[in-house]
Amino acid sequence: MMEIIVQLVLGAIGGNVGGALFKNLSLGTLGNSLAGIVGGGVGGQILSAVLGSDAASGMLGDVAGGGVGGILVMLIVGLIKNAISKK
Repeated sequence: MMEIIVQLVLGAIGGNVGGALFKNLSLGTLGNSLAGIVGGGVGGQILSAVLGSDAASGMLGDVAGGGVGGILVMLIVGLIKNAISKK
């Protein structure tokens, strides 16, 4: 249960970091956080499954998967939002 919480929190942080880095794709603080939470949960689970579940790689997978997953989903949602708004 702790792993999922770490992934979600780091996903939210990752989403907001992505929003700060890519201002043209930012969804606002709430949007970045929500997209990051989704990405953190999904990315963390995928990376944890790939790396295995021992303690060292598990925590590393949670941190990397949560943060990177949060950034990626925020970027994808931002790109989709921008593409829709241009029409």
